Amino acid sequence: MYRNEFDNHLRQNRKFNAYMFFGQSTFLVEHYASKVAKLHGQSDEIEKLYFDDYDFKYAKDKLLQSSLFSSNNILLVKLEKKRPKKEVEELIEACNINPDSTVIFSCLGDSDFKAMSNYFSEKTNSVSIRMFSPSNPEAIRLLESEAKNLNINYDISALNHLYFMHKNDLSLCINDLSKLSILEEKITQEIINTHCFGIGNVSFEEFLNNLIEGKDISDDLHALLDEGVNEIYLLTQVTSFVQQLFMISSYARAFGAPNPKEILGFIPPKDIWNKKSKLAINIKPEVFQDMLEYLLDIELEFKTSKIDNQNLYLQACLRKFTVLFR
Repeated sequence: MYRNEFDNHLRQNRKFNAYMFFGQSTFLVEHYASKVAKLHGQSDEIEKLYFDDYDFKYAKDKLLQSSLFSSNNILLVKLEKKRPKKEVEELIEACNINPDSTVIFSCLGDSDFKAMSNYFSEKTNSVSIRMFSPSNPEAIRLLESEAKNLNINYDISALNHLYFMHKNDLSLCINDLSKLSILEEKITQEIINTHCFGIGNVSFEEFLNNLIEGKDISDDLHALLDEGVNEIYLLTQVTSFVQQLFMISSYARAFGAPNPKEILGFIPPKDIWNKKSKLAINIKPEVFQDMLEYLLDIELEFKTSKIDNQNLYLQACLRKFTVLFR
């Protein structure tokens, strides 16, 4: 099941005996696992077993026995590796035997957990939900929802600014919103700049602009990768940036002045949008195809070939990109 379908179940207050959350977005996996746990009971009714703390026998015994002190028996299990089929099925069955119990698996990863997701079915009133990385508009909507939950008075442009400042890291954005909630004033870009600090010393947006403009990105590229930015993540962000530029360019050629709300689904900070629009309009349509084909070929290499050092390979490819499309 995908997130949109599961959201419909949440709106209808449909509850399951067992849940499994996995996929590309660690933030969404943990966010939904915690959210569902709280829907089933109070904080003191939720027991968390993380990684090495997890013990199958203990988990099964707990789920089979009702709590003496509360009406709900909720077990939240965080995993990095999939568990054997028999083990998972027995925990699901324990929740069917004991109606007071619920087990929630928060699985940090994607491909390793695909097989495990098949152990969950409607027959056992259990469900697996795969979380893909949210698009920029989806991420901003999540931040809006969190800001409203915290009773924050905000400018939408401030949330966009915070999201870009943290290089699309929703976990850091949510943490900052929690801190900002104590301020008794409207949250603006100026407030964000005063109280929040972005990741590292390299401006991600500036790096992407410099890359497309054909400037020397060697130092910034090395710094980003040295800070721990994943190679695949960086490549997909470059591809996404080029796709956005293509949409802006296409819109401008068809309708005139580009409208960020219609093109991206949200309104980015004014300075970022102005620079992005100018950059997009100056690129010829046929060049976009060449750019995207080049980037997709690199991604295919990463996923189908055994590259000894992806870090160095990506650096070489992106430096070549600046030369090819200058």
